[in-house]
Amino acid sequence: MAFLLSGVLVGFGLWIRAKLEETPVFKAMGAEQSRPQTPIREVFTTQPRALTAAILCRVGPDVLYAMFTVFVLTYATQELDMSRGSALAAVLIGSSVQVFLMPLAGALSDRVNRRLLYGVSAVAAAVWPFVFFPMASGGSWLPLAAGVLVALVIHCCLYGPQAAFIAEQFSPRLRYTGSSLAYTLAGIIGGAIAPLLFTTLLSAYDSWVPLALYIALASAISLVGVLLGRNPEAAVDEDAQLAAPKTPAAADLPLSH
Repeated sequence: MAFLLSGVLVGFGLWIRAKLEETPVFKAMGAEQSRPQTPIREVFTTQPRALTAAILCRVGPDVLYAMFTVFVLTYATQELDMSRGSALAAVLIGSSVQVFLMPLAGALSDRVNRRLLYGVSAVAAAVWPFVFFPMASGGSWLPLAAGVLVALVIHCCLYGPQAAFIAEQFSPRLRYTGSSLAYTLAGIIGGAIAPLLFTTLLSAYDSWVPLALYIALASAISLVGVLLGRNPEAAVDEDAQLAAPKTPAAADLPLSH
């Protein structure tokens, strides 16, 4: 049944995509036929810093999410002797709040400095596990649910602005390819291996401290990515410049990346 219902979501996504128009900058690029011939190679050779920043900034949110939606179920049942239903309820509450907070976080990042919001949230993600694990150690459901909720609110403040922040790292003509590469490579080193590493660390040390240190390290990596990334206002200015009609003199001026 769940698989069949997912087909409805796929159809809804396709309907939304069909209704969306390309941005003026992409329309201008299409009209000028300025699309790259070898975009992957160009990303690696001309924009390595942008790609590095985009990859690194995603690692922390992926690891944080893996902890507080996946591995927290194992931790709550095995270490805190809670029922799986209770742990699932805590995750469900946090995930339900995310449905509303994530778009709000994205909208907020359009109105404040996106880079600053991402950086502050990465610091919060690094600190919160050291609060959560002692708070939930008593095995009571309410502290666990509150801890998961706060963690997922922090994740909203990271994931909501993430797509825009990553896209803004690349010049418009390489934006699709650069963003796709960043998401794919970051997924491998971030969320894909996180549950396995959580399990290994807990089995080896029988303590929450290595788990918290792992999340803090992943968040620090994201903070490095934010510091390497460029300020989004610069990308907005570049888009406006590309979308504007070019005069013969302006057309000869190279764009800064």
